[in-house]
Amino acid sequence: MIDLSKPDEQPSVDEFLGTKPRPRWRRWMKYWLPGLIVVLLILGIAQCTGEAPKPDYITAPVAQESLSLSVTATGNLRPTNQVEVGAEVTGPLDSVLVDVNDRVTKGQVIAVINTEIIDQQIAQSRANLNAARAALAQAQATIEIDQVQLARLEEVRRLSGGRVPSQIEVERAEAAVERDRAAVASARANIEAAQASLNGSLTTRTRAVIRAPVTGVVLARRVEPGQTVVASFNTVTLFVIAEDLSAMQLRVSIDEADVGQVRPGQKSTFTVDAYPGRQFPATVERVDLASTGTTQASASGGTASATGGTVVSYEARLTVQNPEGLLRPGMTATATIATQNTGRAMLVPNAALRFRPETEEEAGGGVFNPQIGLEDGKQQASIGEGSRQVVQVLQADGTLKPVEVVTGRSDGRRTVVTSKGLKPGMKVVTGIKAAAQ
Repeated sequence: MIDLSKPDEQPSVDEFLGTKPRPRWRRWMKYWLPGLIVVLLILGIAQCTGEAPKPDYITAPVAQESLSLSVTATGNLRPTNQVEVGAEVTGPLDSVLVDVNDRVTKGQVIAVINTEIIDQQIAQSRANLNAARAALAQAQATIEIDQVQLARLEEVRRLSGGRVPSQIEVERAEAAVERDRAAVASARANIEAAQASLNGSLTTRTRAVIRAPVTGVVLARRVEPGQTVVASFNTVTLFVIAEDLSAMQLRVSIDEADVGQVRPGQKSTFTVDAYPGRQFPATVERVDLASTGTTQASASGGTASATGGTVVSYEARLTVQNPEGLLRPGMTATATIATQNTGRAMLVPNAALRFRPETEEEAGGGVFNPQIGLEDGKQQASIGEGSRQVVQVLQADGTLKPVEVVTGRSDGRRTVVTSKGLKPGMKVVTGIKAAAQ
C-alpha cells in the first residue's frame, strides 16, 4: 500500500490511471519531425536543380588509310564451253558407251544407233547408181551408131551431088544424134543423182555413230540402250559435255545501280557454300550491254506494277581457274568485285555523319539501340559524294565540337572525307550510351 503521507511515494498520473508511460522520442516528435521534413525537401530541391551528368558518348577514331570499294553480286558457275550432243538419225540405240562424270576425247564414240534401215538405203542407192551407169553406157553406144549413120548419109549425099539421100533423111539422122546426146547427158545426171543419194546414205550411216565433239567431261546422260531416238527439227539432247573444267566462268547479275562501276579486267573473289570461308579468285571478262528484267510479285500476291515491280540487272561474266577441280558447274557463288581503291585518305564511320546531338539526346539512344553502333548493318548510310556534312568531335573536356567535312566515296560503312579542321586520330561521336536505370 502507498503511504500518501510521504510525498516521495506519491504516484504519477500515468501510474494512478494505470497507463504505460510514452517513449521519449514520441514526446519530442512534434519538434524533430517537421525538421526532418524540411531537410528532405531541401535535399530534393538541390538534387533537381543540380547540374545534369554529362552524356556518355560512343566514339570512333578518324582513320588514315585506303578504302577498297567493291560490288557484290550472286550467280552460278558454268563451264567455259558446254556442248549438248544430239542425234541426226532416227532409230533405236544399240549401245551407250559413256556415263556421267566420264572423261571423253574429241572423236571418241559415245553411242551407236541401229543402222539396219540405213544399210538398206545404202544398198538401194548403190543399185540406182549402177543402173544409171548402165543407162549411160547404153546411151553412149546409141549415139555412136547414130553418128556413124549420119556420117554415111552425108558422104553418099556428097558423092551423088546432093541427089541422094533426101534432105529429110539427113535431117532425121541429125535429130537422132541430138536425141542421143541428150540421153547421154541425162544418164550422166542420173549417175550424179544416184551418187549423191549414196553419199547421203553413207553420211547418215556415219552419223549413226555418235562421237564426242569436244574433249571434256560428261555432265549429263539422258538416254539408255534400246531407247528410240527420233530426229526432228528440235533435236533431242542425248549428252551434255563440258569442255575442260580446269577453266570455268562465273555469270553474275549486277544491279543497275552498280553496273557503272564494273569494268572488264577488274579482279574479284567469290565464295561457294561447298567450301565455307574459302575465297576463289576471278577476273571480270565482260559486262553485257543488254539488261535482264525480273518482275517481282507484290505483297498482296498480285503482279507488280510496271514502274516499281521490275528489278533491272546486267549479266557479267567472270573467268575462273579451277586447277584443283573443286568447283563444279551449277554451284551458287557470291562474288565481290573490287571496283576502286581510294588510296590513303581520312575515313569516318557513316554513323558519325548522321549523329546530331539534339536528336540523339532526345531519343535517349544507347548501346542496345539498333541505330547506334558500328557493328550493325543498318549503319550503312547513303552519303552523297561531294555533299557537306557535320561531324561532332569529342574534346578533352567532354564537350563536342562540330567540324564540317566534304564526303567522298563510301563502301556503305565508312566514308572518305576531307576537312581542314579534322585530323587523323580525332574521336568522332557516333552515338550516346543509354543511361543506367
